[in-house]
Amino acid sequence: MAKEEKARAKKEQIKGKAKEAMGRMVGNERMTAEGKTEQRKGDARQAKEKGKDTFKH
Repeated sequence: MAKEEKARAKKEQIKGKAKEAMGRMVGNERMTAEGKTEQRKGDARQAKEKGKDTFKH
């Protein structure tokens, strides 16, 4: 389960970065903001999984 969540977090981060970059390129502020939000969600998910790993060991 943890590996899937970590992969999902990484996927959200990458997707968010791409969306943010595309939004900046075309001048779409909404897309840029959505990309940043997706990155933050991925960051939060990754931090949660790292916290779980810390308590397991």
